[in-house]
Amino acid sequence: MMTHADPELANAVGTECAPDGTPLRASDRPKPKYEPLKAWHHFRILLKDKENTAEVFKIFDALPSKDFMRRVRALTLSAQGEDLRARERSLPAILDDHEALRRLPKGSVAHAYCDFMEREGLSAAGLVEESEKSGRPIYDDLVQWYGFRLRDTHDLMHVLTGYGRDALGEQCVLLFTHGQNPSHGHLLLGYAGAWHMKGLVKSSAPVLKAVRQAHQTGRACPSLVGMSITDLLAMDLGEARRKLGIPEPDRYHECHRVWSSEGIDPYDLLAPRQPQTLAA
Repeated sequence: MMTHADPELANAVGTECAPDGTPLRASDRPKPKYEPLKAWHHFRILLKDKENTAEVFKIFDALPSKDFMRRVRALTLSAQGEDLRARERSLPAILDDHEALRRLPKGSVAHAYCDFMEREGLSAAGLVEESEKSGRPIYDDLVQWYGFRLRDTHDLMHVLTGYGRDALGEQCVLLFTHGQNPSHGHLLLGYAGAWHMKGLVKSSAPVLKAVRQAHQTGRACPSLVGMSITDLLAMDLGEARRKLGIPEPDRYHECHRVWSSEGIDPYDLLAPRQPQTLAA
């Protein structure tokens, strides 16, 4: 492996490489710019349509983490990172092969993942397509591989944590992710989104407690991006949660219970409904 005496300088000139010659950071990859006003602009657009995933990627681009390269270097230039790159070069191909995943034992993370994705009409390839809508260029470097793993494990985090795809569930997953790979983008989307929800929907639901619990869980859980996803998929779901220290998201469930009792649909917070409608 090529190295340089000064890691930061090596990063700047692109001389740190994996054994196969892939650079840690491509020489033509631009230096990230911290642009909070730009991030806020995209956040306001996202508030109008939470399914507009392209805006999420733009927010992350505008709020780069100063520790991101340290985390990338620690994994990708390690023996574990080299093994993962060889075994799991493309996670979408693995995650979208439901036929193969269904051959794993019932009760496994794989079965829960397939159930979730099929129920929600999602695919790993679909998330890739959404990220490409942001127009971000792709570079042949280790930063790109690491970033793709962060993106491609998002829906798997929903399955492992038990958070749904409602607005609160998405914010909880974002703060769980921040606990693992901190960035101001996760904080903005998670906490500002929760405050927006509190102001939008008058309710006694413990929204802020729910997102804080998700944040704490993410901090305590080992980093998923550095784990073998194929090994994780084969594990029993309950065993995986115990091993990773992921508790039942009881405060999130309490929010849903309170909203239901108040005639509010957690999957459509802009259009509160009567309790009997929800029951039906």
